[in-house]
Amino acid sequence: MTKRATIADIAQRAGLSKGAVSYALNGLPGVSESTRQRVLKLAAEMGWRPNSAARALSASRAGALGLVMARPASTLGVEPFFMKLMSGIENTLAARSTALVLQVVPDHDAEVEAYRRWWAERRVDGIFLIDLCIEDKRVLVLEELGLPAVVIGGPGHHGRLPGVWSDDGSAMGMVVEYLAALGHRRVARVAGPPGLLHTELRSRAFEEVGSRLELDSAVTVGTDYSPEQGAQATRRLLSGSSRPTAVIYDNDVMAVAGTSVAHEMAVEVPRDLSIVAWDDSVLCQIVHPPLTVLSRDIMAYGARAAERLLALLGGETVGDFEDAMPRLITRGSTARPPA
Repeated sequence: MTKRATIADIAQRAGLSKGAVSYALNGLPGVSESTRQRVLKLAAEMGWRPNSAARALSASRAGALGLVMARPASTLGVEPFFMKLMSGIENTLAARSTALVLQVVPDHDAEVEAYRRWWAERRVDGIFLIDLCIEDKRVLVLEELGLPAVVIGGPGHHGRLPGVWSDDGSAMGMVVEYLAALGHRRVARVAGPPGLLHTELRSRAFEEVGSRLELDSAVTVGTDYSPEQGAQATRRLLSGSSRPTAVIYDNDVMAVAGTSVAHEMAVEVPRDLSIVAWDDSVLCQIVHPPLTVLSRDIMAYGARAAERLLALLGGETVGDFEDAMPRLITRGSTARPPA
């Protein structure tokens, strides 16, 4: 195996001291610009790369950002949202030679322990905090540690930490108004876990707009976002005495599972039941019929969060950023209710 070039090797070839070479490679004063360029050119020719461990020790920087998910590991393989979010983050970090450290834990207590451990070991330079809760102890811990962080979610409820968010309440109101305009009076919602801020914001808007439009019923059923619970919730709704004519699902996999249940129960979509999914995906486009969705650029959402965390680490003042509101894309799963 070829020996990796070191600063000492470069110094020997250049006829300089190791200190002078270090100054040149790290952009520090103490050497002339012509010497700096000569050292950089020689380092490139020799295939020299900085030692990340040594750099972390000397500069107190790990060259990595952290993301902890307090969800079942199976979520990563099922829900397209997280894969797109992480792709957007990764694309931005890769351009800055920064790694993303991902850890999956069972609950928020374990998540907090991961933050404390990473901070003590200097494993990461900053944190992406997801699944923001209304009363979120993780925010207080990150503020206490002084660990730079950007919250993916909001608005509000994230203390002094900057956040990147979109208007879930207005988006939900837009969907309910659309279904009401089609003539639906019995609208149900299969929601995510209660306590999550975006779940509560959507629930509040769902109830307020339903009340304002004087819908006959506006029922919300909570789930864990899994297709299994989405299917179970759909069966309960379609088996009731006052069956809804439209259902809004808080993610794409539950909407697809709900469509399958409707087919099993001989409930025709969209003739007997209209379905709307939150967040578009290939699943929504290939199921029959293709689903009406709230669509947003999730990769760009992740990229904006990464850009702001990198800016925060660079010493910039970073505030909240409101992303574009999701767009309603109508497809074959929505229509006027049966007469």
